[in-house]
Amino acid sequence: MEVEAHVTGTGGLFIAFEGGEGAGKSTHLRRLAERLDRLGVAHLLVREPGGTPAGERIRQIVLDPETPIFAETELLLYLASRAEFVKRVVRPALERGELVLADRFEMSTYAYQGLARGLGLDRVKDLNAFATGGLKPDGTVLLALDADVGRGRQRGQADRLEQEHADFHRAVARAYAALAESEPGVITISSDGPLEEVQDRLWEALSERWPDRFPPRGVKPFGSP
Repeated sequence: MEVEAHVTGTGGLFIAFEGGEGAGKSTHLRRLAERLDRLGVAHLLVREPGGTPAGERIRQIVLDPETPIFAETELLLYLASRAEFVKRVVRPALERGELVLADRFEMSTYAYQGLARGLGLDRVKDLNAFATGGLKPDGTVLLALDADVGRGRQRGQADRLEQEHADFHRAVARAYAALAESEPGVITISSDGPLEEVQDRLWEALSERWPDRFPPRGVKPFGSP
């Protein structure tokens, strides 16, 4: 199946944020959104699985530590949520020219199910392309962190994936590292270190790639007064 960067010619921008458990995706995305708000840069912050009524119900199932499921079931649930997510949220936002920031997208499926679960990367890519209709992010940010360090950061009630054994999380980290080398458009940022330092590294990398959306320090956003 042929793939596309997104809906071309609309000015929309789709960036996915990836990483293993404890890498800080949600925290850094929240910080990014707050900074974009202060700068007056319009954006849409979304998460996977979820983002739609059906997706949120699927999220409850797939992350429930009391609901054991097979790897194949896990994969198909994630892709069902993604199909809804793309059609109801991402494509319409891109058609409106919006900046879409997603907490996880296809690379999570490649890393967790395709490689760490051993379901096969090529098979997972084919199924993912069917679910997304070929839509791909304009760029993917990988927050890279040692798997054992990431697990040590976790607080609160662990979900089904967070409860997986250490070897599985190490396999996910290796999968992400391999995918960062083979997949186009991946920006790898070390998530090790103080929060503000990581946030600065992240913003600098984003502003270098997309300066109109993530303006460097001292530069006003495009279209601002």
